[in-house]
Amino acid sequence: MSNERLLITICGRAGSKGFRNKNLKTFCDKPLVYYTLSAIDLFRADNPDIQVDVCLNTDSDLLADLVLRAYPETEYLPRGEALGGDTVPKMAVFQDSLRRMEELKGYRYDFLMDLDITSPLRTLEDMNNAYRKKAERPDLDLVFSVTDSRRNPYFNMVADCGDHVEKVIESPYTARQQAPAIYDVNASMYVFRRDFLAQNTTGILWDGKIGVIKMKDTAVLDIDSEEDFVLMQFIARYLYEQYPAFAQVRDHIREV
Repeated sequence: MSNERLLITICGRAGSKGFRNKNLKTFCDKPLVYYTLSAIDLFRADNPDIQVDVCLNTDSDLLADLVLRAYPETEYLPRGEALGGDTVPKMAVFQDSLRRMEELKGYRYDFLMDLDITSPLRTLEDMNNAYRKKAERPDLDLVFSVTDSRRNPYFNMVADCGDHVEKVIESPYTARQQAPAIYDVNASMYVFRRDFLAQNTTGILWDGKIGVIKMKDTAVLDIDSEEDFVLMQFIARYLYEQYPAFAQVRDHIREV
């Protein structure tokens, strides 16, 4: 895996209908986005043979100022209006970042890894697992992170059919243990094969052959409200006390 080129993208819009300015929040006394940048620093130090470039693709001047204040080596890619809407596929933002960074640097990347800002409880091991699985599996177009699902559509999930409900998937299983393993896509990390991403024309992840890596299920919640954000901080404080891998990322954040 040595001498490979990896582009890590951090993408964040200025607005959010579900939770206003969530990318600018302070999480456990540190800027939320700094947890992602700290994890990148740890990944770089742990993988010195990989050439890692980092870019921030955003339409938020405030987010750009916050990132560049402590991590000035990050390439800032101001996002145009065409990529700022609620319905723009995130794949289009990844492709924009890849194209602009390759033009800026004058070389091609082997992989693109996207790290979600609202997933602060990401460990170095999580990043290593995602990157290595993709690097060691050239047949995979994409690897993303998941958690074990607490519900299973083969067994204990139902769909509203108007005047009654039915199982999402009809099956003969009488116990959850009999059903296939099901995962929740937690959107924390995506690692793309460069050509699959560059050549995609649909904006749909499922066009490719996909692999997954599992993260700790209590460490990733969808932060879509103030309540989610408060709960996530309670979880974080517990994880920092109990698991050194989570505290390592927090403690490695640069001081401004």
